[in-house]
Amino acid sequence: MSDSVRLRCVLACFALVLLPPAFGADVPFLTGRVVDNAEILKPATRDTITATLKAHEQATGDQVAILTLPTLDGEPIEEYAVKVFENWKLGQKGKDNGVLVVVVPRDRAMRIEVGYGLEGVLTDVATSRIIRNVMTPAFKTGDFDKGVTDGATAIVAQLEGKSTGDEASVPSPSSGGGALQFSGPNLPWPERILFGAFIFGIIGLFTFIGIMTPGVGWFLYVFLIPFWAMFPIIIIGVRGALTLLAVYVVGYPIAKLLLARSAWYKKAAQDLKSKGTASVGGFTFSSGGSSSGFSSGGSDFSGGGGSSGGGGSSGSW
Repeated sequence: MSDSVRLRCVLACFALVLLPPAFGADVPFLTGRVVDNAEILKPATRDTITATLKAHEQATGDQVAILTLPTLDGEPIEEYAVKVFENWKLGQKGKDNGVLVVVVPRDRAMRIEVGYGLEGVLTDVATSRIIRNVMTPAFKTGDFDKGVTDGATAIVAQLEGKSTGDEASVPSPSSGGGALQFSGPNLPWPERILFGAFIFGIIGLFTFIGIMTPGVGWFLYVFLIPFWAMFPIIIIGVRGALTLLAVYVVGYPIAKLLLARSAWYKKAAQDLKSKGTASVGGFTFSSGGSSSGFSSGGSDFSGGGGSSGGGGSSGSW
């Protein structure tokens, strides 16, 4: 055996020893409709929930299961819920009428995973509402028995068409009774980064154009306010979006007025009036009548897109 081969073998052995083990939680055995591996539920609570879910399955065929476990060891709850769902094979074959509720107290995370056959009844909006207004308030006070029981009851009521919508108006402990409630983003961090790069790339570019362009910049300032108000909610939640909107509303005019004092900005404004075009930082701006254009090396800019996902919602407390 040559020295190079021996070196490769030694390095491979070190890699096997030093590499950290794969993270993530194992899928437990399906021992019943309620698998309380985190041991957060009282025996009486488990029996009550089991009876409710059994009666619902006998009446409709829908299979609803509850799983609790202490931690996911860093694995995203969305991926873990799908793994458990597929392993447990909840729901009837061909109907895909299963529902899985996962609660992870140490990670302060939960998810309602819905089979494709029930997505029309137990929608993403409904599951998000149940998590936000039924389960989360109880979990925040440490009452897992109430949170899981009420969550299971609300899911069954939604599936059986008996939901009154009362859970939509349940206020959280930290807010007033009649206040409008918003939840933070439920996207995993990798998806937040991707959506953030896309959204902020587009509105950030137009913001840059507005600040740098003489004249039309104030039109863009007003035009972009709704975009800065709504789109960031998907990425950073309501509070973050409000903060970002305040920065935009105040910062844009300040930046615009400061730039207006610079010599190159004044020259660009004069060129637009006299020549109809102006060059700023390698970009060429043009104006004609009430319209204006933007170009960089002859390239065109276009944007747009959408997203879709599986049924269900995630939450934290």
